[in-house]
Amino acid sequence: MLDNGKTDTLLEINNIEVIYSHVILVLKGVSLKVLNGGITALLGGNGAGKTTTLKAVSNLLHSERGEVTKGTITYRNQEIVGLDPSEMVKRGVIQVMEGRHCFEHLTIEENLMTGAYTRGDGRGAIEADLEKVYTYFPRLKVRRKSQAGYTSGGEQQMCAIGRALMSKPETILLDEPSMGLAPQLVEEIFGIVKGLNEKEGVSFLLAEQNTNVALRFAHYGYILESGRVVMDGPADELRENPDVKEFYLGMSEEGRKSFRNVRSYRRRKRWLS
Repeated sequence: MLDNGKTDTLLEINNIEVIYSHVILVLKGVSLKVLNGGITALLGGNGAGKTTTLKAVSNLLHSERGEVTKGTITYRNQEIVGLDPSEMVKRGVIQVMEGRHCFEHLTIEENLMTGAYTRGDGRGAIEADLEKVYTYFPRLKVRRKSQAGYTSGGEQQMCAIGRALMSKPETILLDEPSMGLAPQLVEEIFGIVKGLNEKEGVSFLLAEQNTNVALRFAHYGYILESGRVVMDGPADELRENPDVKEFYLGMSEEGRKSFRNVRSYRRRKRWLS
């Protein structure tokens, strides 16, 4: 359940298939919903199809010779498959790419300002939002004159999220925010995501391998494997599900397990039987 009481569907993916280079089938009938004002987690290991799902929404597939060949994707009940990525930004949907992708030769503040290039509401409003970003990410204000390429991975991740905020998004597609970061920084990043959701009303669809932290901050979760949704449910229920505990949180009724010791991993998962 969402704390703000909003239950209307903002983004809906219905039974999509995605093919790369006309031959490689990556997503195989994926369906999911993102509620207005919610944090939805897309979980799974490398190659599960998480990033492809986000790029199908943001329409960034064509740059990698990918396309949605079946199914529909709607945002606020309007079909969005095939729209120009810049049109998605204007509609309030922006993707924060895996690996941050800051402009290394620009300063932190210059990076942040690039996020406002589509806006036409005046310099005063943009500067006010820049200060708001610095409120959420005080470390960025300290480093605002530093070249992004010389800042830490955590600072670059903050910069990438801050740059997205400068576009005044309604929905952020956040790809692997914990990648390469120390646990303390991961907690900080996810805490800021929660604050942006609760205080600014930003909805999130986040792809994440760190199931433990994602399910603590999300409202709802979907687990992908080999391009299919194999389980979904409210985050608190997924955290208590014995299969999720064993195979994604590394715990079972007998205690913590190693994936290397679970040789029948794929056969034993009840949702695949």
